Amino acid sequence: MRAYAARPTSLELWDVVRRSAAHEAAGEPLLRKFLGEAILQYACLDEALAALLGSKLADANLSSATLEALAREATVADPAIVEAASRDLVAICERDPACSSELTAFLYFKGFVSLEAYRVNHWLWQTGRHALAEYLQNRLAESLAVDIHPAAQLGSGIFIDHATGVVIGETSVVSDNVSMLQNVTLGGTGKEHGDRHPKIGPGVLIGAGASILGNIRVGEDARIGANSVVLRDVPAFTTVAGVPARVVSRRIDASTETFVAPAMSMDQHFPDYQI
Repeated sequence: MRAYAARPTSLELWDVVRRSAAHEAAGEPLLRKFLGEAILQYACLDEALAALLGSKLADANLSSATLEALAREATVADPAIVEAASRDLVAICERDPACSSELTAFLYFKGFVSLEAYRVNHWLWQTGRHALAEYLQNRLAESLAVDIHPAAQLGSGIFIDHATGVVIGETSVVSDNVSMLQNVTLGGTGKEHGDRHPKIGPGVLIGAGASILGNIRVGEDARIGANSVVLRDVPAFTTVAGVPARVVSRRIDASTETFVAPAMSMDQHFPDYQI
């Protein structure tokens, strides 16, 4: 994992990615053409990101060139998409011990690709292009096994580890700096309409296979145990686990300098401090 002394800008981050790609291309001839086309030909993150999304989501109806142009349209209209992508990429490098470099995360981590595809889809949804957003949502589910509704509201600095089987419903809200693992569901509880999905606070860690259901709130820096089913609000700084989930521990004082948010530490052990 890389610990950043200061958060890099998108241009600084892209310079790191390009230098890593140049190094890998020099050392592995079989990847030289691929890295040149995927990374080295691009001067900035937004251009390469658009090409990446085009290559991942293309099908018989929408070519990679068409989708690349669409992604570029989105990032030009809303530069916050690129800044959010930068923060997502940094989050992977800071939190995932399996991440060897920013280059690896950008090219191969489908949690990152899924988030950035969602961001383009969300822009489409906000601009009224619902049919295309839903089409691309379906493509994302088919190609990467991740289903994020384009109307959901996701912050930045989000880390989705492995990502397979993640489902995020239409009225879900996920704050900045949240981490979740594979097979997480932020869903409804049935056939209700309206605001029916969870609201996740900053710094939350959601373990693999957890289901958080209904219009409930998970407070900041909470921890959701793997395979839990959460049906009620979770207070801040609290660990819950089980089916249905129950409080197993609660931090009394989260203001100390040694406190690290669960989403940042990625520590899935239950804390020693009990309620």
